[in-house]
Amino acid sequence: MIDKKTVLSVAGLARLSLKEEEINLYQRQLADVLSYIDKLNQLDVRDVEPTFHAISVENVLREDKLQESLSVENVLSNAPSKERGCFKVPKIIS
Repeated sequence: MIDKKTVLSVAGLARLSLKEEEINLYQRQLADVLSYIDKLNQLDVRDVEPTFHAISVENVLREDKLQESLSVENVLSNAPSKERGCFKVPKIIS
């Protein structure tokens, strides 16, 4: 059972000042959490492999194929401003 002193100690570590009703509320909630942890600790998980995600996660990658790239003229065809084969942008650092 979580006592008031423990709740105040945890609140002190978190630099929280609690009202009396908050102390009572957190006392009950912390007791519920610890009770649930006790239930989980009773489970036999010897044959369960550890997991990092509830569902399997994998990267979806496309095949890396060499292909023709666009020409410089084609890339710059819709550029609002260009100069010597490059995009021309406003100066942002003075």
